[in-house]
Amino acid sequence: MLNQVLRIGKGLRNMGFLPSVVYKIHRARTWLLHGARPYTLRSRYAKYPLYCRPRTTDVKVFSQIFVGREYRCLDDIRNAKLIVDCGANVGYSSAYFMSAYEGAHVIAIEPDPGNFDALVKNLQPFGDRVQTIRSAIWPEPVDLVFAEDTRGEGREWARSMRIAREHETDTIKGIDLSTVLENSGHDRISILKIDIEGGESAVFSRGYEKWLPQVDCLVIELHGPECETVFHRAIAGYGFAVTSCDELTVCKRTNRQS
Repeated sequence: MLNQVLRIGKGLRNMGFLPSVVYKIHRARTWLLHGARPYTLRSRYAKYPLYCRPRTTDVKVFSQIFVGREYRCLDDIRNAKLIVDCGANVGYSSAYFMSAYEGAHVIAIEPDPGNFDALVKNLQPFGDRVQTIRSAIWPEPVDLVFAEDTRGEGREWARSMRIAREHETDTIKGIDLSTVLENSGHDRISILKIDIEGGESAVFSRGYEKWLPQVDCLVIELHGPECETVFHRAIAGYGFAVTSCDELTVCKRTNRQS
């Protein structure tokens, strides 16, 4: 049975089937091989093996990044120096970036404690090339909490934040991108990746004038019409050429420095 599942998965992948199909085959393989135990995933696009939690969305994220190669839209960038990964989840996107850009420094930002622990495990082999921050990007350093509808098992890749109400506990302090850049020791962000489950409507509603001119390439997943409107209004006039790649909106400067 196991060998049959392995053969089917390999055949579908070689035939170019969608990542979602490969994911389902991989999930069956995982149950047979590992049960409820954590395991490692490997890809030719990842310099080191990656830690994966069973029965979570981790393998879906891996499939998007390393099977579907959703960040192939950045293949033309040759000399990335600073990469900021907002909504870094378990670190797969940061690992992809550091494997692709050998000289780059990555700042990986993720608010969820379980995701963050996995992120630290996955990025530890990269040493001082990476800085990990347990926080959430916001226009200002306010207290935040997780939105109720994004909590719980099976939602690990969809955590979103909102401003904490009075007397709410278990808060996390937001961090703004101008502070991130100022503390980085760099004067520009070569690649800014944002996937923060709707939080972009706040991030691009105010304060972006302080840091957006210092971004050479921006790749973002926009969550709904309101986020799209706020985002496109904010970036207008900043000299970005805007394209799309799968679910991503890609903004590149024609005269970018990286």
